Amino acid sequence: MSLETITTISPITSTPVLTRSGIAESDLLALPLAAQAAFRSFSQSTTLAQRQEIVARALALLEKRKNALARQLTDHMGRPIKYTGVEITTAVKRGEYLNRVAGEVLGDKIEADSEPGFKRYLKKEPVGVVLIIFAWNYPYLILVNSLIPALLAGNAVILKPSPQTPTVVEHISEIFTEAGLPQNVIQYFHSGSPTNVEALVRSPLVNHVCFTGSVAGGLSVQKAAADRIVSIGLELGGNDPAYVRDDVDVAWAAEEIVDGAIFNSGQSCCAIERVYVQEKIHDAFVEEVKKVLSKYRVGDPYDEQTQIGPVISKRARENILSHIDDAVKKGARDETPANPTFENMPPDGNFVKPTLLTGVDHNMVVMAEETFGPVIPVMKVKDDEEAIRLMNDSDLGLTASIWTKDVGTAEKLIQRIEAGTVFVNRADYPSPDLAWTGWKNSGRGVTLSRFGFDQFVKLKSFHLKDYPK
Repeated sequence: MSLETITTISPITSTPVLTRSGIAESDLLALPLAAQAAFRSFSQSTTLAQRQEIVARALALLEKRKNALARQLTDHMGRPIKYTGVEITTAVKRGEYLNRVAGEVLGDKIEADSEPGFKRYLKKEPVGVVLIIFAWNYPYLILVNSLIPALLAGNAVILKPSPQTPTVVEHISEIFTEAGLPQNVIQYFHSGSPTNVEALVRSPLVNHVCFTGSVAGGLSVQKAAADRIVSIGLELGGNDPAYVRDDVDVAWAAEEIVDGAIFNSGQSCCAIERVYVQEKIHDAFVEEVKKVLSKYRVGDPYDEQTQIGPVISKRARENILSHIDDAVKKGARDETPANPTFENMPPDGNFVKPTLLTGVDHNMVVMAEETFGPVIPVMKVKDDEEAIRLMNDSDLGLTASIWTKDVGTAEKLIQRIEAGTVFVNRADYPSPDLAWTGWKNSGRGVTLSRFGFDQFVKLKSFHLKDYPK
């Protein structure tokens, strides 16, 4: 049987840019076998300090190769070249933070209450083999979230990248090998078939699964694991709301919210997807958003002046446009300002102009589902109570933000918001020292912060009694 051919289609030109071969069933099933052997050796033959040294060397190499890796990211997923290098740098800084706190989090055993004749304590042990399945939109950042703490804890990992950004795992494997990581502690495979992923999820030799992607993808992984006892971390989508109170500088708020909504062409799980604005400033805010959008530049991602590139695929483009069309048909107004770059986008590729919608409501798909594109739907609200009610009217709960001069009141309001991360006067920023976690259908489990190590360890209790004299 011939191997599957996986083709990466450029979102910029709609032409193939790369192919990779899939994996034979026998090779797929051999991955966790090799990973288990590597895990036993790695966890027993290295100290945490030694693992930290390997990680530090690998992160330095990743930063050193930033420019080449950034160019390839633009090639494969279309983000403008002026931003892709920032992802590498941010991934390195995030990894350095996790490496720095690992000693405190994973270090010494935890002593229990003392009692004459007894010795009791707990230790954190690695879980074993970790399968990491991750998305294309911020592949280095997403991978660092799970890979670094997994390795620092002493686990072996198997990586499954998106077919859209397949070379990420190849570069990471090469970098860590050069940094001194033993053979087979990192392995990877390419596949476009859910069947292969499900086979590994079901393997008794895989001890933990990390998945970052769509809600549908997360549910399929969860279902595949249903027949056995295995822990799963899920980082899924968001339909993240922003609420603009009437005391703000509307020009400032418009600038910030546009960036939070359409950076990376809106293809961020924590992008602002719904905007609620107090009625007193609604019209003024919309006018300021128009001013901001009129200055944005959509176009060739290799041009340093470009701010918005294509979305990832033809299917994604069609989905975004269907959300816009549904809203307009139900009474929303497309108030996107005139902009030469919006009207003369490159003829090839999956370009979608940033779109401003007003007069929206929760009967529209764009307010009920994750659009994952450069769309800014703005809804007028009367007061804080209406805003909080609407912000919570979603089956997703990743992030949410409130924009106001009154930070004290906002801090009280965000305690009522049903989301894993809540912001005041900021958005779209996973801070490495805070837990990254989704509520509702946005996922389960935690990455980042000191709590991001928990899924990669298991507790072992030691209970020793002196031999009777």
